[in-house]
Amino acid sequence: MSSYHYDLHVHSCLSPCGDADNTPNNLAGMAFLNGVQIMALTDHNSSRNCPAFFAAAKRYGIVPIAGMELTTAEDIHAVCLFETLEAALAFNDEVDKRRVRMKNREEIFGEQLILDDEDNVIGREEDLLINATTIALDEAPALAASFDGICYPAHIDRPANGAISILGDFPHYVGFHLAELHDRSNADEYVRKYDLAGIRLLFSSDAHYLDQLREGDDNDSLQIDADLSDEALVRKKLFEDLRAK
Repeated sequence: MSSYHYDLHVHSCLSPCGDADNTPNNLAGMAFLNGVQIMALTDHNSSRNCPAFFAAAKRYGIVPIAGMELTTAEDIHAVCLFETLEAALAFNDEVDKRRVRMKNREEIFGEQLILDDEDNVIGREEDLLINATTIALDEAPALAASFDGICYPAHIDRPANGAISILGDFPHYVGFHLAELHDRSNADEYVRKYDLAGIRLLFSSDAHYLDQLREGDDNDSLQIDADLSDEALVRKKLFEDLRAK
């Protein structure tokens, strides 16, 4: 059994609020420098920079996870992670059908850049990615699972787009067994106040800038029975662990 540091919520320059320096190669390089072995790319309502991120991560020996930060119909953010790149891109196509379309105004929201594995710009997402979709929160876990993915509420301790700030309580009715906290120091308070004793809490950066990425921390590690050199097996074991209740 090996202990791996992780960051399962990271944005690239495809997210309109993501810095232009958050290219796939820079994210993978910073993960390596920070001692993080497993990183998920989770842009707002899109997985289109995941192919480039997978290629960049391979260069640095980082195990990449393809994902998305879904904005639900209630304007709640949820992390969606997928065991394979192909599944994430298929989920991306499904979410595309459920997006509320509005042209991005780059001067206000920022660019939404799609890059290749050398960080060259190969496209732009023309419609704003941070809009709410028509996917309700209680629909999201089953939809992600239909693509062999997992879904859980993001940054529940934040006032913006957190499930608790919007709903007034943790959405136990959905059946989540995972949730993300942005700040580990909030854990005891949130467990007590919102009855989260049966919820496994994950801690990730939600980084929109390179200097926001997490550094390797033994408090933020996952125990996985696989060698880092076998990234497919690491992902398989990771998802087995995250799915366990």
